[in-house]
Parts: sequence; structure tokens; C-alpha cells
Amino acid sequence: MTSPQLPPNAYTYAPQQHPNLILGSLQLLLWLVLRPSAWRNHLKRIDPILDTDSSLIILLRRGRWRNLALWRLLIQRYLILPILANVLLGLVLRMLNEPIANIAFSVAFGVVGGVVGGVVGGVAFGLVGGVAFGVAFGLVGGVAFGVTALGVALWMARGVVFGLVAGVAFGLVAGVAFGLVAGMVFGVLAGVQAGVQVGVLVGVLAGVLVGVAVVSNVLSFPFLTPWNYLLYRLDKRRNGKSPCLLRYHSAFWDEWQRLHLPRLDEHLLFVIENNPVEGKAALEYLSTSPQRWAAQAAQIELDARSLQGCADVEAIRKAHRSLVIDELRSEISPLLQIFSRISEDVNAALNQASAYNQRLVLTSVADKLNLHLQNFYRSSDKYTARFYPIIKSWREIVTNYIEELAKITELRQEIDSPYITGNPITLEQEIFIGRDDIGLRIEQLLRDRRRPPLLLYGQRRMGKTSLLNNIGKLLPSNIIPMFVDLQGAPSSASDHAGFLYNLARDMEKSAKKQGLTLPSLPREVLKSDPFTYFDEWLDKVEQALEQNTALLALDEFEVLDNAITKGRFDEQDVLGMLRLNVQVVHISYLKEAEARQLIERPVKDFTLRYEPNAVERVLQLTRCHPFLVQLLCAEIIVLKNEQDPSIRRLATLGDVEAAIPEALQSGGFFFADIQNNQVDATGKDILRFIAAQGEGAIVSRQTLLQHFPDADITFNLLLQRELIEEVDDGYGFQVELIRRWFVSKQN
Repeated sequence: MTSPQLPPNAYTYAPQQHPNLILGSLQLLLWLVLRPSAWRNHLKRIDPILDTDSSLIILLRRGRWRNLALWRLLIQRYLILPILANVLLGLVLRMLNEPIANIAFSVAFGVVGGVVGGVVGGVAFGLVGGVAFGVAFGLVGGVAFGVTALGVALWMARGVVFGLVAGVAFGLVAGVAFGLVAGMVFGVLAGVQAGVQVGVLVGVLAGVLVGVAVVSNVLSFPFLTPWNYLLYRLDKRRNGKSPCLLRYHSAFWDEWQRLHLPRLDEHLLFVIENNPVEGKAALEYLSTSPQRWAAQAAQIELDARSLQGCADVEAIRKAHRSLVIDELRSEISPLLQIFSRISEDVNAALNQASAYNQRLVLTSVADKLNLHLQNFYRSSDKYTARFYPIIKSWREIVTNYIEELAKITELRQEIDSPYITGNPITLEQEIFIGRDDIGLRIEQLLRDRRRPPLLLYGQRRMGKTSLLNNIGKLLPSNIIPMFVDLQGAPSSASDHAGFLYNLARDMEKSAKKQGLTLPSLPREVLKSDPFTYFDEWLDKVEQALEQNTALLALDEFEVLDNAITKGRFDEQDVLGMLRLNVQVVHISYLKEAEARQLIERPVKDFTLRYEPNAVERVLQLTRCHPFLVQLLCAEIIVLKNEQDPSIRRLATLGDVEAAIPEALQSGGFFFADIQNNQVDATGKDILRFIAAQGEGAIVSRQTLLQHFPDADITFNLLLQRELIEEVDDGYGFQVELIRRWFVSKQN
């Protein structure tokens, strides 16, 4: 079954002209009056240089006279349209009982006048002006010279009155003015019967042609409303069968209508539901039309229905992918952003490897939903009532899923794994342990009146980002960290204004999580002099902090350096602002007591217990490296969950040894980074050589130099990377798990 196609020329600003010469001419006239965009696109289709102001002389000078489509346009506009207009004039005069002879003369003169006036207008005023001038000149000339001149004074007054009435009815101010003048002039010329006829006719024409741009909205509204409603009812009766009647709605052919057309949004929604192909085309058309309010209302309702249709956490986690938050729906954007962030948080929770961490993150999400629910209840925003039941439903879905996870875990008697090995530990996650000494060091440096910038230095996966995420737990409450990931929006900006805008925005978000609202910094302000205005914004931030101290925590600083190297930012401007005379704070292995806690009591109510020698073995294998402790312990839990429940909750030395191969495999990205990115070819050979000597082996410097002459620089690099350590006059691996990985890669 093929999908329904769009009807030709529907929901487009560039419809095709009817091939029939007469009907195509009438179509041109309608486009001129009601659809200027269709008229402009028609001109561009004929010749790219054509526009509404193009003059006939210019077109001929540029050699466009060979274009047959252009000749068709000129014939329709300067010949057929004056003929059609004056034939219509003849019918009107006939209805007014004008003699046939007068009508014939009037029509003939009007046609000639229209052609001549059109050509003159085409030269003087361009394409559109030529049509308007030609038709008007032909009609007025035909009326003026096609009736007899009788009755000067008496019928002049009647002409004035009828011209006035007609002008008021069809054109208000513009129609009145033109009707008065035309009525007086032609009332004098016409006479007893013709004065009235001419006054009425010219007043009507004046009201329609001149006043249409000013008052057509008001005048046409009462007539368009029932027509549009009839189309809606018929479409509903036809169950939205394609092609839909929505295409005949005045919103798609009257571009001058600025008043909101009633129930257009309902009609649009109905078509979208029953005929998505047409509905989408209509939505896109209206989004750039004077009736874009209907597209906005329909899209908001579609978003609400989409969010309301999320029946489980899997649907909620995907919801943010279909939400488009843009300026079209600026009023609703804050609400949509709430749902988008909740969806992203649920997705992040479900991406956690263990049920425990899923529950932990989802509990934080449930707390946010409760807070939003309270705010929704107190809000007077006009859209909040529509979205209130949706956020209430989401809260119930998330809460119920948390309870299900807890029941499943208890039923299976599984050990929840709280360990996080793929991503940094966030503020919400309970497993962050230790680093009190680093927190104290940072606090001391911040209290220094000089307050030097701090550089947190350490090897990869030592927990630098986790520390930045959780630094607030280690510092006094009057020090407010503002975490900014430079790997995200700031360093991806194309100029200084974009960089500073994204930096300020991330600072605002981070501060808001800690209950502090910072002043906003609009992007437009930064365009002319970004660093000056950013510095002024920092003064406002300082005022907002009052007695508190802000700690700007920039993660992935090397990404900014890469952006400077590529030439997107000026090094002196950016780094000068950040002041790089830094104080280095080294982050390395956990203390032994901290590592023991991470093994035995990583979170409250942890159900796995370790034999003492098993704990000691984990410490030996990892040397209290935070990532490796979590990696090995996570694999121990996987192994224990596969065992019989009777022995599941006690880890033995054998369990630790059995988990090593799995840890080396699942943590392969960590070990491969060492081999591929942190050492050169000589360094790899040295590490493999030492690794082959066995666990705890120390290889003398003399032996290494015999195998690797001139390797002094490499030794220093390996020491700096904390991969080896110097013992007496030799070298050995710092971490046994890393040595084991190099042994496994000997071949």
C-alpha cells in the first residue's frame, strides 16, 4: 500500500500556474491580490532576475524577450486581464440597464486603455504596478467615456452619496476618499441616471482595490469563518480522507489575513492525526505564515500528547529525542525543557550497569519530578494545566519502576553493584569516597588572599572529574563550585562571544543546582566587545555571591588548548582572562583506608562481605587506584551473582583471582589508552620487559640500559606517568593489574 501523496499545488508558497491561458490569467490576478508569495515565486520560476519591481524596458534590454514564458506572462497581464476586467465591467453596466451601445464603447475603450495603461505602468512601476495601473486606467476610462453626460448638479450629489456609502462598506478610509473624489468627478460628467451608476461603481471599485490592504482582514473575516468551519466539518465527516479539504482553508490562499482564524489549530491537528503527510506539509506551511499561531498551538498539543503517551520508563528515556525546543514555541519552551531534561536523566539512569545505580539515579529523578509537580501546581501559566497531569504520570511511572527494581533485586537475592567504571561520579551518586586531604588543600589555597588559579593534576581515571563534580561535599558551604565541562559547548563555539556565552550559561546551571541564581548574560550583549561585557557580568556575579566565594571548576582544559591551536580563539585573550600562573594540586591514589571503604562499604547497606585476605588482595592488585578498585570489585559482584545464593554474599581470595581476567577485558579501554596514548614505542618495550619478570619484580637500571640504551628520557616519562616506580637502583610496576595487562599483550 503506497502512502498518500500531497495534492498538487497544496500547502506551498510556489504553486504552479494553470496551463489554460484564461484561467491562468485569473489565477495571476488572485495571486496579486491575495498571495503575493505565489506571485513572486512564479516570477522567479520564469526568470531568476524577475521581481515585482522589474520594468519592461530593463527586461527587454537584458535580452529576456526570447523567453516564451515571459511572453505568456506579458500577454496574460497586459492583454487578457484588461479584457476580462472590462467584460466584467460590461456585465455590471448591463445589470444597471446601460444601453448596449454605451456598454460596447465602454468595454472597447476600457480594453484599449487597460492595455496602454498596463504598458505604461509596466515601464514606470514594474510588473505589479503595470497590472494595477492598467486595470484601473482601463476601468475608469471605460466608465468615464462609456456613459452619457446628463444632469450636472442634481446627480452629482447622488453620485457623491452612493460613492461615499460604497466606499465605507468596502474600503473604509481609503474607499471613502476615492469614492468621494470619483463620485464628484463622474457625477458631474454623467447626468441623471449615469451619475448614480458611476458613483456607485467607482466607489465599489475604489473600496475593493484601494482599501483591501487596510481593512480586508475585518471585512472578509465574517465570510471566511463559516467557510473554514464548513471545511472542518466536511473533513471530519470524511474521516480525514486524502486529499483533505484543509487545503481550501483561507489560511492557505489569503496571506493578508492577520486575525486568528477560529479552530484552524483544531482542523490542523485533526488532519495531522488522520493524514500525517498532508498534516506535516500544512504545519510547515503555517509555521511561516501569518497564521503561525495555529502551527504553534498544534505543535504544543502534539508535544503534550507525545509526552502523555509515555507509558513506561523506556518511552520516557526516548522522549527528549522528539522534542524540538525553538523560538517558535518560546512560551512553552521552559516547560518542554523540563521534560527534556527529565527524559535525559532517565536515559542516563537506565544506562547505569547495575540495578543499584539505576535506582540511585532514578530516585534523584523522582525527587526532581516531585519538585516540578509542586511548582506546576502553584503556577498560573496558561500551558501548565495541560502539562500538569503529564508530569504527575511521569512521577508515578518512575516511582513504580524504582520499586520494581528493588523487588526484583530482593527476589533474586542479587548483590547490587554501586560501582561506576564508565563515567565520572556525579553529585547525586553516593559512592564518592575520600579525597578529604585534597579538599582541605583546595580550601587553604582559596583562603590565600592572592587566590591563585588551581590546576588539578593527575593521571587518567584517577577521579579528577569525579572530584570536580563532588568538590562541594569537601568544602565549606560558603564556597560555591561552578562546574563547567570544556569538552562541551564552550570549546565548540566558533568565536569569543560564543565561548563566553556558553561558559556563563554553564556557570549559571551549576550554581542553580546549589540554590544560587546568577544574573543572565544574553548572547547579543557579547557580540561587540565580549571580554569587556563578560568582565562586567562577573562583577554582577560577585554581587550575587554576597559573602560567598565562587570556585570555577573547568574540566577537560586541554580541549580549550586544542581550540586555541586550531585558531578559533586568541590565546592571549582567553588564557589571559583565566590567568595561568597556577598552583598545582596533585591527585593520585586513594589512601588505604579510603580504598578499604570503597571495597567493603561503598554505600549504605552494602550486602557483600569480604574475607580479610580478599580485601588485602584487591589492595595489592590495584594499589588503591580508584578506577581499578571499582573495576575489579564490579567484576567480583558479577561473578558472585552467578554463584549459589548460599555462598553469594561472601567474597573469597579465589573470587578475587577469578575476577582478574574479566576486569582486564572489561577495562580494556583504560589499559589500551596507556599503551597507545601515554607511552612511545620504547616505553612499550620497557613495560613489556618488566612485566615479563613477574609480579613484584624489580629490574635493575643497569639491566634495562643493556636492553634499551639511551632510554633515560623514557624512564623519566614512565615515572611521570606513574606507571613505574624507582626501587633502590631498579624499576618496577606501580600497579599489578597494569602489569598483568601488559603480560597478556606480550604476543
